[in-house]
Amino acid sequence: MAAARKMRAFKRWMKYQGIEWSDALLFATESSVGAEDDSSSSPPVSVKALCDLKEGDVVARIPKQSCLTVKTSAASELIEEAELGGNLGLAAAIMYEKSLGSESKWFEYLQMLPAFEPIPLLWSLPEIDSLLAGTELHKTVKEDKAVVYEDWKECIKPLLDLASFELNPEYFTVDEYFSAKSLVSSRSFQVDEYHGFGMVPLADLFNHKTAAEDVHITAVSSSSESDNETITKKEDSEHENDEDNEPIILDSHSEGEEFSGTDLELSSASEEESPFMDMILIKDVKAGADVFNTYGYLGNAALLHRYGFTEADNPFDILNIDLEIVVRWSLSLFSCRQSRRRLSIWRRLGYSGCVSEDSEYFEISFGGEPQDELLVLLYIMLLPEEEFHRLDLASSVTGKIKESSSFHLLERESVLSTKDSDLSKKPLLTPSVRLALSSLADARESLYGPNSLEEDVESLSKCCLATEPKVYHSLMLRISERKIIEKLRRCYAATLEAIKGRRKRKGTEIA
Repeated sequence: MAAARKMRAFKRWMKYQGIEWSDALLFATESSVGAEDDSSSSPPVSVKALCDLKEGDVVARIPKQSCLTVKTSAASELIEEAELGGNLGLAAAIMYEKSLGSESKWFEYLQMLPAFEPIPLLWSLPEIDSLLAGTELHKTVKEDKAVVYEDWKECIKPLLDLASFELNPEYFTVDEYFSAKSLVSSRSFQVDEYHGFGMVPLADLFNHKTAAEDVHITAVSSSSESDNETITKKEDSEHENDEDNEPIILDSHSEGEEFSGTDLELSSASEEESPFMDMILIKDVKAGADVFNTYGYLGNAALLHRYGFTEADNPFDILNIDLEIVVRWSLSLFSCRQSRRRLSIWRRLGYSGCVSEDSEYFEISFGGEPQDELLVLLYIMLLPEEEFHRLDLASSVTGKIKESSSFHLLERESVLSTKDSDLSKKPLLTPSVRLALSSLADARESLYGPNSLEEDVESLSKCCLATEPKVYHSLMLRISERKIIEKLRRCYAATLEAIKGRRKRKGTEIA
């Protein structure tokens, strides 16, 4: 089925489901000829403004009963009997609805969706090892694949043995489950407490733009449900007769009434919850511009992990340095016993890194600024033995330095006792700490392999997004992370060289 025919069928389906949208919106399908996985994906869709739109305009209203959730799916009894919750249950609902074919309530909607989203979860292990090596996602994605496979084996595959349901095995394979999980990861929304997360038709057509969204999806308050409220209309447009992407003008007071007694009724939901969700503009949008939603303020690692794409110069990019890397660096200076003692003091003072699963790490910001806890750890690690001994003794007696107002062993003791206040980084950045940061930057960058940042940038310039999306986005991620490492190294290396120069002129040693 051609993309234009799918879009027309989808619009007719939305009208039948009581979904209302402004005729000032244009749903434009984009050609994906030559794409790496063209046989299993639908052309991308973008939403554009046909005329100037104003902040506060309601551009769509979506009945919750038109959303595909574990509560609305024909598989609700199956999911309940199998005690499948959360995203696992939603993935099962998608698989079941696909198995129904044209008999599914969401057939036209599912036809608009790609078979799967190209998130790294669906990449092969060789692709993950070659494309994501050194990045924040390498270990995470491999662990994800193992967990998702176990979920299928333990929770989805046994569904085929349930005597009360006759399931088509073709739609419940491990590959189908991975595909459904990719759709849940990239396209689901929180509907409400009753429905949980679900697939929200129309809302998932809006493309993402970090920190620059135009529209928000929100539950309709009871005070806003009024016969006088209408969806924003356009007056005219040169695109009105575009056959492939024609906007369908929907009278918000007539079409929905036909189905209000069935599809729009939420008999099991709280009476206080509205049966609708609205899409409302949060700023003006000029005619001809794309209308963007946002998935949140996410860096490229999170965007690629959950949604399968990256953004150039993403201001929310971060880089992680594992505690394990810091410990390995410390062993180049101290014995294993000494290293453990200094790490123990740091923990005794109430500090820790970020924790995810079984790993502990420190974040480096987009601008190359290290997490405060890392600076404190390096500072403690590099204290002269005498000062460290006195710190060890004081912390053993008081438990935490900040509890002792009489602790004045160090000139910088206030730095170590202000974990819960704004930490002044300057006293922590001794020359030896700066040198340590540079060493940690080198150690972190070595994980990417022999290619330099410049070589990665050159490779990206020669890479085609349309034909090599996995290579393109993995390079974008590598480059964004390595630029942060470069900022970290350049910032502190330059300062260190200046300090060395001053000390050398004075004939003193670096502390």
